[in-house]
Amino acid sequence: MWRFVRVLISGFIAVESLLGNLANSVAVKGTEMPEVITGEYTQYVDPFIGTGGVPWTCGMLSPAACAPFGAVRLGADTSFVGGAFVMKTNTSGYYYEHGHIRGFSHSRLSGTGATDYGIFRVTPVIGNKEAGAIPFSHKNEVASAGYYAVYLKSLGCLAEMTADQHTGVHRYTFNHSEDARLSLDVTSAAGDNGCTNGFASFDEETGLLTGGAVLRAVFSERYDGLPVYFAAKADKKIKSCTITGDESNLVADLNFGSLQNESVELKVAISFVSVENAKLNLEEETKGLDFDGVHKKTLADWEKHLSSIKIQSTDEDIKKNFYTALYHTMIMPTNYTDLNGEYLGFDKKTRTAEGYTYRSDMSLWDTCRNTHALYMLIEPQIQKDCLNSLVDMAQTGGSLPRWPMGAGYAGSMFGDPANVLITESYLKNYRDFDVQTAYEYMKKSSDSRMERAGREYADAYNEYGYVPNDLEGVDDTVSHTLEYAWEDGALSTLAAALGKTEDAEKYAAKAMNYKNLFDPETKYFRAKNADGSFDSNFNTKLHSYFGLGFLDKYVGCYCEGSANHWRYSAMHDIDGMIELFGSEEYFVSELESFMEDAAPKRAYWNPGAGYWIGNQHDIHTPYLFANAGRQDLTQKWVRWTLKNRFSTDINGLDGNDDGGTISAWYVFSAMGFYPLAGTDQYWLGSPNLDSAQITLPNGKELKISAINQSDENVYVEKITLNGKELKDVYVTHAQLMNGGELVFTMSNEAK
Repeated sequence: MWRFVRVLISGFIAVESLLGNLANSVAVKGTEMPEVITGEYTQYVDPFIGTGGVPWTCGMLSPAACAPFGAVRLGADTSFVGGAFVMKTNTSGYYYEHGHIRGFSHSRLSGTGATDYGIFRVTPVIGNKEAGAIPFSHKNEVASAGYYAVYLKSLGCLAEMTADQHTGVHRYTFNHSEDARLSLDVTSAAGDNGCTNGFASFDEETGLLTGGAVLRAVFSERYDGLPVYFAAKADKKIKSCTITGDESNLVADLNFGSLQNESVELKVAISFVSVENAKLNLEEETKGLDFDGVHKKTLADWEKHLSSIKIQSTDEDIKKNFYTALYHTMIMPTNYTDLNGEYLGFDKKTRTAEGYTYRSDMSLWDTCRNTHALYMLIEPQIQKDCLNSLVDMAQTGGSLPRWPMGAGYAGSMFGDPANVLITESYLKNYRDFDVQTAYEYMKKSSDSRMERAGREYADAYNEYGYVPNDLEGVDDTVSHTLEYAWEDGALSTLAAALGKTEDAEKYAAKAMNYKNLFDPETKYFRAKNADGSFDSNFNTKLHSYFGLGFLDKYVGCYCEGSANHWRYSAMHDIDGMIELFGSEEYFVSELESFMEDAAPKRAYWNPGAGYWIGNQHDIHTPYLFANAGRQDLTQKWVRWTLKNRFSTDINGLDGNDDGGTISAWYVFSAMGFYPLAGTDQYWLGSPNLDSAQITLPNGKELKISAINQSDENVYVEKITLNGKELKDVYVTHAQLMNGGELVFTMSNEAK
């Protein structure tokens, strides 16, 4: 039945795409688009990668214009045949298969499954028409790092976007003689969400439009809304400004009169603190710069960030995949600090960041696995910002967050992923934050149920040593248990590093609780009842996506996956986990069967029960072969994944990118090593690049070379670091920080 439902939905998407294309073909014939300006590294960034495909297995990305880690992500909000989006197809505001644009809003989450932001949407209008969904064609649409443009034939209007950290800059060029108007929806939100408390005012003397609202979308509604404010100013005189509606549906209409073959530029700055701060951001951030000037500045910013890793490859698609992936890791976390240093804390009070930039929108359950490890290599200031921000969130909100969005706890996913991130950071010598305060909050969350975030089932876990499946109101019990144990392992490691021996022993013992759910007969982690018996409902192949009605009893204990996906989740005790299988040989055979059982193609409608890099709980599994003495199989499957689960297509990712997590997997794996989250170690893999050069936080350079690397030569004969052969499974962070040259000698035969 569920397969039928999935096929039916897939068919609906196909119809949606067809209707959109028909609308495009009628509404748009080719028009000359602006030349896309790029640089040495940005030329390989394609923001359309990951913006389309099957909705539940696509990247959920947007081609919106943004600056690295900025607050503004300005781009098109799409819809289906003039209506709202359907079936979660554009949580980022944009879905490639749609055929209409609702307007251009100033913010969005990147790669997530949650529909939020979409604030202050601007829609071009002509004459006396009303703002509405506008047909468009991808033939008349371009995007690059920091730039987006689309020609809207029905309006005779070229819409262009660029952005700085807090300011979005629009440029609309009209070829109609009718009145050119820009409709600014003060209370817009992504999807079918909305805002309250909308207000706006226009100063005729200065031409300044200001306002704000309280955003209430999927995440922001969970903490009673996110206040947002704006200040907007055009470079041309506004003929009239009409503000209509109420506090939940408020629109400001700017009429510029006839602008035939003329452009109007509109700067819109945002703040999460006040209108005054939005005005300050507007006045100071892009002072003296027009659209082209802002674009040039942001392009240079992207070039600087992307140049932290310089690669060589004869394959143009690999270069495009690499730099687009690197770009995607640099969209979030969001800069929440205004130019005067102020930000809105989790207590809804205005605070001032001293010595760092306060950041939010961290998909920690995902990004703690690899994205932050990438920041520790190439974006040290971003990582320091995040660590200080997390401590502040705990102090103002009551607990460390697992998914901070805006000014509150989104509460998405489960457990204490901040434990993994904080421990790994400390081990990698990131100590410019209040680690003692962070540690105390980590302990509290492990020891008891926290009010705002943390472990939902902490009390049951601490009582039983696992989360019993037959307690009232519980779900995903196996997944919760495995994650809690992993996070206790990280807590124990940090305790030891801080010299807290008793705590280290206490949490090390709790970290072994993962074994309580391992069934020695089936060799799987299974749901267990309060009396110690395994739940009789067990199926290794069913995915939790199939959890409809009677099937839920088989999969309700696993989050976003199957028993197979969660079978390899003890990353804090890999050797102990392998021992549970009885032998390394059996572990390897089962793991290879898991890899071979992957879906038949990338971004497939049914992820299946085999390896699925499109979700985070099993993305590390190709590297586990090495721990069982089969580095050759790690090399084989890493290269298989790089080649078969990433592409330059609109469905070029195998699932939601979740703040750059899937993209970070590509960046690391393409270079030949991958972080073991919560530690200072990296697995050694098989690079698909000819070479890479990383500028390290200490100013040193690390060069990576892959001699004889090719599609056939995926196996590693030898690895040397500064001339010394590496024979271990791992290389440490300290070893890489010394710089020098990491050399892989490749072969077509397994060693």
